[in-house]
Amino acid sequence: MQKNKIPKILIIAGSDSGGGAGIQADIKAVTYFKGYATTAVTAITSQNTKGVQAIFPVPIDHIDSQINSILDDLKPDVIKTGMLADKSLIKMIANKVQDNKLIMDPVMVATSGDVLVAEDCISVIKEYLLPKSFLITPNLYEAELLSNIKITSVDEQIEAAFRILELGAKNVLVKGGHSKTDSITDILVQEDKKINRFESKKIDSKNTHGTGCSLASSIACLIGHDNDLSQSVQTAISYVQKGISTAPNFGSGNGPILHFDV
Repeated sequence: MQKNKIPKILIIAGSDSGGGAGIQADIKAVTYFKGYATTAVTAITSQNTKGVQAIFPVPIDHIDSQINSILDDLKPDVIKTGMLADKSLIKMIANKVQDNKLIMDPVMVATSGDVLVAEDCISVIKEYLLPKSFLITPNLYEAELLSNIKITSVDEQIEAAFRILELGAKNVLVKGGHSKTDSITDILVQEDKKINRFESKKIDSKNTHGTGCSLASSIACLIGHDNDLSQSVQTAISYVQKGISTAPNFGSGNGPILHFDV
């Protein structure tokens, strides 16, 4: 990381009252990597480690107002998005992204495999937001939805990444955490078609809530520090792995990772 530079990150995502994922996890990850987190809250959830009890979507005109407030004054270096489940919201965000680097965590499919967003939202993301993205970070299920191929191997992971690249994303990170193997292979395909493989041990833990949010926001902050993309991804993966292995074991369900050093 460059000394003395404090990158400004605009996070557009929902609030997790349990603090493990969403805006709360994003802020913790950005702060850990010495960035300044700004936010536009898209939904307010009532949730804990056991699940989501209620969701209140923030009206789009207020989301628009939040984003404008940040863009007009604080001039973020990087924009990071989480789950976007409304077509109008997706189009509005796409129109806002100009010279900012956009990191997309396309929260479309849950760990269970359940699809979280409507099919028409997925098509709008493909048409409007993907071409604006500097990096998109789908898990295996999301990569299958975006690429229209079934992923059962690392070779298919790579093929899916290239197909998503063809949709307009500059760089694609297909995360392998949901694979049935004992290790994790994450695949990064960059705009110059270079392929990077990141191998890590799969940690047997129920404390993985918010790993996707934390990974994407970490990368966003590291990119804001003008770091190389491949190195940023490796650093972020190591950070999340450490967070899982040192998780505080809060709650009776799927607990959060640890976002700071102890």
